[in-house]
Amino acid sequence: MDGSSVLSFDSLYMLDSQTRDLLIESAPLMENWSTTDCGRKSTGGMEEWAKNQGAAEVQPVYDSSRAYRLQGGPVINIQYRDIAFASTGEGIGVNFLRGDHYRLGAAVSYDLGRRVKDDYTNLHGMGDIAPAPAAKLFGSYVLSRKFPLILRADVRQLLGGANGTVGDVGIYMPLPGSSKKFVMFAGPSITLATHRYLQSEFGVTPAQSAASGHPVFDPHPGADAVGVGFSATRFVTDHWLFNMDGALNRLKGSPDVSPITERRTQRALVLSVGYLW
Repeated sequence: MDGSSVLSFDSLYMLDSQTRDLLIESAPLMENWSTTDCGRKSTGGMEEWAKNQGAAEVQPVYDSSRAYRLQGGPVINIQYRDIAFASTGEGIGVNFLRGDHYRLGAAVSYDLGRRVKDDYTNLHGMGDIAPAPAAKLFGSYVLSRKFPLILRADVRQLLGGANGTVGDVGIYMPLPGSSKKFVMFAGPSITLATHRYLQSEFGVTPAQSAASGHPVFDPHPGADAVGVGFSATRFVTDHWLFNMDGALNRLKGSPDVSPITERRTQRALVLSVGYLW
């Protein structure tokens, strides 16, 4: 999606660090979920901590592209209890409502846009989509006290660049076989977007059509993609851990039939090693 070493997974919906924490906390309950409430740690939730990671990822150069890119770089997640966070992938945010089984917050994140030179054959005449900040509202909720199923939703308003609004809704749960040292979770997601956003990403104006050769295309608001994500975390020691994240997305609605869409089904894989202070 971009040429930066900063990792970003907005194009293929993956877990944010806070939802991952909720799942890791509840994962051991899968061993006895029918008799154990889905609660947080005995310490009262997330302590003050920071996590540094080095990661390598394979993901599409941009949404719907045929080409993939391998890149790596540092990922830093800093959280203060369950109040505030700063992350290279998620921006800076605060949880303004929080409880044992829910969180609601706001953040300022970023979108890295799209460059014509990333795929000149397909994108020439379309123009660059500039990087832009994004205002985000997000929430997560443990749907059952006895079964650790977590609903995660967020909505992002881009302030420039592609403009428009994008929202994701996903459901994740720890998988059988998870424990305190090895956690696996998976779940489906859906992405929705406004006309303005889809026009920037998948539409073709008359001027762009004349410059690129693509037919004029006016997308409709609604579904952008549906997908499924999988994540596994292995705690080697109290401080060191390994992560694997994968996602499979299928474009839906107007993006599925856009003339600039090269591949409707896309995949992403991220491998990382982390250290918790």
